[in-house]
Amino acid sequence: MQKLIETTRKIIQENETLPFSVYCSSEEQRMLNVPINKPLLIFVLSGRKELGTKNDIVCPSGHFIFLSNTPTIAMRNIPNEVEYFALLIEFDYSDFNCLEHRHRKLGTNTHFIGPIESRLEYTVQQFAEWSTFSPSDMWHLRRQEILQVLASLGFNQVGAIMKPPTLSYKVHTIVSSNIASDFNVEDLSSELAMSESTLRRKLRAEGSSIQAIKDRAKLGYGLHLVQTTFESIGQIAEQCGYSSQSRFTEKFRQLFDITPTELRKTRMPDSGE
Repeated sequence: MQKLIETTRKIIQENETLPFSVYCSSEEQRMLNVPINKPLLIFVLSGRKELGTKNDIVCPSGHFIFLSNTPTIAMRNIPNEVEYFALLIEFDYSDFNCLEHRHRKLGTNTHFIGPIESRLEYTVQQFAEWSTFSPSDMWHLRRQEILQVLASLGFNQVGAIMKPPTLSYKVHTIVSSNIASDFNVEDLSSELAMSESTLRRKLRAEGSSIQAIKDRAKLGYGLHLVQTTFESIGQIAEQCGYSSQSRFTEKFRQLFDITPTELRKTRMPDSGE
């Protein structure tokens, strides 16, 4: 795992736009209500990850966890004697079209865990290295390769990680396309070609609302920036569409039960992200 850690650490130091993220910390991180809007594959290379309000899901070092798209989940990132280090890859729904029919079941699993075997580790290593010179419109090919390797290793659950896109997901996608903008119900209903009342009614049926989706999209992006950059909290707040840092901090704490500054302090100061 050390080679993969060294490779990805070097890559993120030298490249701004990549098809994966690296989260690392020297102190324990505990967050509530972390939104998972697309299927998310997490490789824990150092330390361990615990999920759920009772920490009932544990992914130790040298293992991966594949999470289905779910509204929110509680997370703890726990370093070993050195650090917590994880590589994260988010998948699009179209990526799963590469799987054979027998693997393309929909929405029956919320997660699965497995060891990072040598073939999988090599594939992820190639994915990271290849992303530095390949055009972004080709990145999906390597994501599909990872899915196929998982299936070939016997993880037949891989196809069931994908849940069909909901209306909430479609609204989230629109908001995420310009995260600093303040989309109103008129904008969203026009984009989705439905009336405002129908949009609100269908979102209520899914247990969501326009404001809740906007908050998750903006604060989820803010969480990502706190974890992967060393930009000031004020700059991050502005990028997320908040006119004041204090308002961003308040909303961040309400959702994740930790402030951006408190979370930033757990980071590795020399991680180079």
